[in-house]
Amino acid sequence: MHKTSFVYTTYIATTPEKLWQALTNSEFTKQYFFGREIISDWQVGSSFKLMDKDKVDHHGEVLVCEPYRLLTVTWSVKDVEGERFSKVSYELSPLNSTVKLTLRHEDLLEKDIRKDEGKIDGFNNGWPVILSNLKSLLETGKTLAAF
Repeated sequence: MHKTSFVYTTYIATTPEKLWQALTNSEFTKQYFFGREIISDWQVGSSFKLMDKDKVDHHGEVLVCEPYRLLTVTWSVKDVEGERFSKVSYELSPLNSTVKLTLRHEDLLEKDIRKDEGKIDGFNNGWPVILSNLKSLLETGKTLAAF
């Protein structure tokens, strides 16, 4: 099957340190990631889990961890054929009082990208909602009311 990727970039009025904490600390993730908590020690080779209450929603392995700059993990994807792994990278680039955040989700299948506008199915629809919630939380202290 043909592999594809999804890239999303946003600019957040914050510091690399605060953004890094929001990406790697479960107290933050459960605020903007629809109640999900991220759990890891963030050492290369360690596992990570994204927990939805007491259920593992996604899991994988830490591939790269360069605090305040780059975090790359394998990311579990479940579908009718079973479980497979893709790769998610968060790249942080400071620009004065703003941080450019680029999310790269690679090794996806074409079916992981959905054309359903107005829904959050598919990585191309879900990631922008999650990262917009993150941006709003860091800039205003609140997540988006619609979600």
